Amino acid sequence: MQYISTRDGRSPAERRSFDDILLAGLAPDGGLYVPESWPQLSPETLRGKPYAEIAYAVTEPFIGDALAPDEWRRIIDDAYRPFTHKDVAPLRELSKGLYLLELFHGPTLAFKDYALQLIGPLFDHVLAKRRDRVTIIGATSGDTGSAAIEACRDRAAIDLFMLYPRGRISEVQRRQMTTVPAANVHAISIEGSFDDCQDLVKEMFADAPFRRDFHLSAVNSINWARIMAQIVYYVAAAVALGAPERKIAFAVPTGNFGNVYAAHAARCMGLPIEQLIVATNRNDILARFFNQGSMALGPVEPTLSPSMDIQVSSNFERLYFELTGRSGAATAAAFKQFRASGTLPATPAQWQKARELFSAYRVDDALTKATIAAIYQNSKLLIDPHSAVALAAAQAARRDPAVPMVAVATAHPAKFPEAIQAACGIAPEIPPRLANLQALPERLVSLDNDLGAIEGFIRAHARLGARR
Repeated sequence: MQYISTRDGRSPAERRSFDDILLAGLAPDGGLYVPESWPQLSPETLRGKPYAEIAYAVTEPFIGDALAPDEWRRIIDDAYRPFTHKDVAPLRELSKGLYLLELFHGPTLAFKDYALQLIGPLFDHVLAKRRDRVTIIGATSGDTGSAAIEACRDRAAIDLFMLYPRGRISEVQRRQMTTVPAANVHAISIEGSFDDCQDLVKEMFADAPFRRDFHLSAVNSINWARIMAQIVYYVAAAVALGAPERKIAFAVPTGNFGNVYAAHAARCMGLPIEQLIVATNRNDILARFFNQGSMALGPVEPTLSPSMDIQVSSNFERLYFELTGRSGAATAAAFKQFRASGTLPATPAQWQKARELFSAYRVDDALTKATIAAIYQNSKLLIDPHSAVALAAAQAARRDPAVPMVAVATAHPAKFPEAIQAACGIAPEIPPRLANLQALPERLVSLDNDLGAIEGFIRAHARLGARR
């Protein structure tokens, strides 16, 4: 398996192996890596298999010779062993044909664990083989930060710097990052939105001397390994519900477009997905594109579902690359224009193709709260605001009632207790993994939204830099 950049396309000179793109994260030309071609699944062979076995079958073609098969299988088995549900990613039926896919049974109680618990040991393996080390930089709108810190803490070959928007994530999300005492991880509060944090990360990657000196890498979903690992739970859910003989639909709460793109990748590999619903909150740039054909930036507005408070959805570039017929030149020109003008060019043919692949639905805070309240009233089940966005969109935009619809539940409700209390008057029970969070001391630094200040902090604290 070889990988190409969305801004280079088909140049043979720019093909990269899995271990290269794992460590690089973002391509040198600013593009995102994608597989040169899609491996094909045999879903019928996975029926009744445990999650770890499905994970191996789905991901092994993407790995190539970066790891020996037995080593990769051991990493997978170890990664999912601590998850608290026997099915790892269980399905819960809410009503006939409507399901929740619960992706919050990992160490930090959010869907990011399903990929990042694999990526931490993957980095260790590749870095040990190369006798190298990296400085990972990332931006989080809430859950990536804690999941990345949990996966990378105390690893000798990794320093991790995670940027988050000050005051725009929940207190639980913040504390899950800032109470980890590991010396190799740093939580950095930035004044602004997630988009501002994401821009700073991209600017650091574009700073060639800084990128080279500190061996920069990424754990955001700009890193293809994140997408690869997230494909697995879509396959597991579809197989459990009768694929490939039976078609399936998913509604996915969407901010940075990585999670729903992983579902699209599963479809490209042969999973019979009949409908993919992009569920957004009132930061609805994606819903506006799929429904109206225009992708134009607006201000980022705080909502009850803060992990989706995003306007620049980085992973959309991977889809746009497909819409252009995999033209790296066209993709590079379009995203240069998007950055300059705030509007992404799309032809009518490209928009029509996008509409064939995705539905979209916008859910405001009022509907989010109403959905949380209705689910609790009907089933005594609490769901977090992001899962409520997915469920509301699943119910409103579902095309075929005969096709099982799966709303993706991306976080445990205890991560957003204030929103749950406001919606239904019930405080979620605190799970053991969060029991002592409020009593732990926090470690964080607050910095200006300034590239020089961020790079200066990393230069002062990265162990790689200290050894120069």
